[in-house]
Amino acid sequence: QVQLVESGGGLVQAGGSLRLSCAASGRTFSNYAMGWFRQTPGKEREFVAGISWRYGNTYYADSVKGRFTISRDNAKNTVYLQMNSLKPEDTAVYMCAADWHGLGVPRLSDYDYWGQGTEVTVSS
Repeated sequence: QVQLVESGGGLVQAGGSLRLSCAASGRTFSNYAMGWFRQTPGKEREFVAGISWRYGNTYYADSVKGRFTISRDNAKNTVYLQMNSLKPEDTAVYMCAADWHGLGVPRLSDYDYWGQGTEVTVSS
């Protein structure tokens, strides 16, 4: 069982930056691929970024490539999402998710555990 708690969301102006954190419980964090997803009302949950469990390979949605960076610190059981050059269309609830021995790919069904989310609002 893994519990995930996100933090770091808030209100920021367009062009600004935020860093989201996702803290995981348990001692096997390093065995999980981690993903960040986002959702807005009336829309499906969409993949943002993922990082594999073994080699730290990363994957990004086209809409965030070059602006967002996912990273992990296994010693701290934490995965991060650094978001730069934020746009109003990045406004959403951001959730992290864990996938045992996964690759961090954009397939929602691969992920076994989900956090509650943290809200990000980007004003124009």
